[in-house]
Amino acid sequence: MTIAIMFQGTGSDVGKSLLVAGLARALSNRGLIVRPFKPQNMSNNAAVTSDGGEIGRAQALQARACRVEANTDMNPILLKPQTDLGSQVIVQGKIWGNTNTGNYWQRRHELMPVVLKSFERLDKEADIILVEGAGSPAEVNLRNGDIANMGFAEAADIPVILIGDIDRGGVIASIVGTGVLIQPGEKERIKGVLINKFRGDLKLFESGVKVIEEKSGFPSLGVIPFFKQARKLPDEDAVSVQSSRHQVKEGAGLIRISVLLISRISNFDDFDPLIAEPDVDLAFIHPGEVIPSDTDLIILPGSKATISDLAFLKEQGWDIDIAAHVRRGGQVLGICGGYQMMGLTVSDPDGIEGDIKSIKGLGLLPVDTVLTGDKTLTKVSGFDLLSDEKVSGYEMHVGVTSIQNNTDGHAQALNLTPMLNLKGLEEGVSYDAGRISGCYLHGLFSSDRYRAAFLSRIKHREASTVSFENEIDTTLDDLAQHLEGCVDIDRILEIAGYQ
Repeated sequence: MTIAIMFQGTGSDVGKSLLVAGLARALSNRGLIVRPFKPQNMSNNAAVTSDGGEIGRAQALQARACRVEANTDMNPILLKPQTDLGSQVIVQGKIWGNTNTGNYWQRRHELMPVVLKSFERLDKEADIILVEGAGSPAEVNLRNGDIANMGFAEAADIPVILIGDIDRGGVIASIVGTGVLIQPGEKERIKGVLINKFRGDLKLFESGVKVIEEKSGFPSLGVIPFFKQARKLPDEDAVSVQSSRHQVKEGAGLIRISVLLISRISNFDDFDPLIAEPDVDLAFIHPGEVIPSDTDLIILPGSKATISDLAFLKEQGWDIDIAAHVRRGGQVLGICGGYQMMGLTVSDPDGIEGDIKSIKGLGLLPVDTVLTGDKTLTKVSGFDLLSDEKVSGYEMHVGVTSIQNNTDGHAQALNLTPMLNLKGLEEGVSYDAGRISGCYLHGLFSSDRYRAAFLSRIKHREASTVSFENEIDTTLDDLAQHLEGCVDIDRILEIAGYQ
């Protein structure tokens, strides 16, 4: 018999991903073999897996919480939005095709057998599977053909725990309302609720818990106090970044970094290690905002749609700000799609991203990029050529970037060099002692020694004590302990069928 339990939310961003990660670590600490699973995810924040595919970043974090390598079965369907109405569809780690919203929602039921196969494979190796839903089961307009919430729970015949977010307000109505909107059989499948992100005196909410239990019929399995250290863990998608506003750090000697919040930003967790540094003030520059003149480093992040995001960047006037920043001697770094934007041209002869066949780049690096249908997905390691420090991470991109053939003399005058050496091969481009540089490597700042060397090129600084990768595991352990103290984990195991 399958031992599994599904966590669905009253809405998006209620903390499902984080709670699954914390419970996965808690159960792993108890000696259980745990696997995470999300049937369908929508995110441009992806991770490369051990079997050479890609899944949502949240499931990669959950796998880490389980102390296992991530694989594509943990998130068999991944939607990566390219436009407001279209997405690239990843099935079991590989590109399945591009689709518009209406077409996908009509055809998604066709993918249920694929989803169930992945689930069955995980079931063979786990004591228990923790399944994460997407959005909310109360989105009844999307119920027909559902593979992400109750549709999957019914197909796999597993129980459900409902999660509500009290921090955003209206948690009683959202939980009770969910029970009203879903079908009676689906309501019976919900075996309990968790109230997440509580702040203040728990005694003041005891009557609220009673109202939820009486009006919904769902027993409470715990009220979870707000976990402040959550900011140290990668976010699943760009919602939190896009809705947040920068809190400026004050102090002498700060390194000020501006990351452009382009419309299809991807893999923005690249910057979490920089945010963790106490002497770094990193701001995501929102559309309509000017890049601050006191910025030391501008970063052009990854993008799911390089050409349209490059056009978007220019619409904001950021190309003018960048040019002025460079004239003042400021530093610029491009990662993946941002690296492509820094070149002379980006071409799309086969219409991979859309109708625009070519666009002029920012002209910061003498490179050209041609987008192709083949996607590079690989974990890599090597070293930075300026500092000789080790780096590791992953590449995830379509397109080939090459130095323009007629720039040899110009390149020599600029002191143009490769940025990295990865597996013995040169990667990226850098000039003026690294002041202007770009590469395809995601995750390069996770290397503590490289990050320290990179930041020291911007400003002289004291040695950092931040150990980023260790802090992630420490935070997962802290989260597990946090949940052990406020969630009835034994009851959750009973509901899942674990004896």
